Amino acid sequence: MSQSAFVYDGVRTPFGRFGGALAGVRPDDLAAVVVRSIVDRTPAVSADPALIDEVILGNANGAGEENRNVARMATLLAGLPTSLPGTTVNRLCGSSLDAAIIASRQIETGDAEVILVGGVESMTRAPWVLPKTEKPYPAGNLQLTSTTLGWRLVNPAMPAEWTVSLGEATELLREKYDISRERQDEFAARSHLLADQAWRDGFYDDLVVDVDGTGLARDESIRPETTPETLAGLRTSFRKTDGTVTAGNASPLNDGASAVLIGSESAGDRLGRPPLARIAGRGAAANDPQYFGYAPVEAAERALRKAGITWSDVGAVELNEAFAAQSLACLDAWDIDPQIVNRHGGAIAIGHPLGASGGRILATLAKDLRVSGSRWGVAAICIGVGQGLAVVLENPEGT
Repeated sequence: MSQSAFVYDGVRTPFGRFGGALAGVRPDDLAAVVVRSIVDRTPAVSADPALIDEVILGNANGAGEENRNVARMATLLAGLPTSLPGTTVNRLCGSSLDAAIIASRQIETGDAEVILVGGVESMTRAPWVLPKTEKPYPAGNLQLTSTTLGWRLVNPAMPAEWTVSLGEATELLREKYDISRERQDEFAARSHLLADQAWRDGFYDDLVVDVDGTGLARDESIRPETTPETLAGLRTSFRKTDGTVTAGNASPLNDGASAVLIGSESAGDRLGRPPLARIAGRGAAANDPQYFGYAPVEAAERALRKAGITWSDVGAVELNEAFAAQSLACLDAWDIDPQIVNRHGGAIAIGHPLGASGGRILATLAKDLRVSGSRWGVAAICIGVGQGLAVVLENPEGT
């Protein structure tokens, strides 16, 4: 018998800058912080963790301290029972949103009643890797490869146009859809101003938990003094002559973790709390790898069709801002009011620790729907190598 899946709670760490306040914290420890926190926030689960059927966490790297199934490691480090199973999923930037999608399907089919999902990334602590040599005992030098971001150890069978850097891919996308530098800088400045305002208004107070010993009280990359004029003065990062993408209109490198509690409608009685939002639609899409930033367009359209609604019904959108140019390309394609998008700031300001971002936007959207009173919302994210994911949430009390 089919049943619906609901978001009951969401929490995350503050997102730290690359080499910043969270640099000294292992990713499995970051994940343990949010796992323990979301358990403790629901007294019934804290008293009986067996109410959770499974833990599913997303992670994009998997090559460093988060190796060997970080979901399992986090549950053990959080002090939860050894009988609680855990699995880690990797859909790069969309990993934790994918975890939520997987959990919602399990709940809808009756395989589970309550699943703790989320994700983690420490881009600071991502290791260098040294591949094994094709022949033993090489006489020459060997090269270490960074696993922080982007392609590494590329298969030579891949077409060169597919394996350009994420920044160059964004330049290709903004050329294709005619996204100006001015629009990108305006969008980026808005992200910082709204994120700062949301923190000062207390919007994030119950969505973010401290990481002990770090002294980090809020997202570390937010720069409230940012203006389009200051951003206009930055050098381009990927093209010297006709480039538009800069460090200011792209998301930074970050560290952080997120967690979301998902359950059936009937699970609310055992959890002792009402649901925040229903997962009403899901969508996954893919296109040419170099146009990865545009993949959320079709993913969201599919999620809306599954939910049985259109963009005219949507009152809130959380779109992960990998780059301003790709975000604007998506918004233009959807033809929606930009004022309903990322009302509390986005990844350009808040940060984008890859495996954690999907959980962040999903929890933020669930709260936004409650605060605004909107009924329908969309969480969407672009994914390197040409994929996109989207989830439609319904606020049961919305209008």
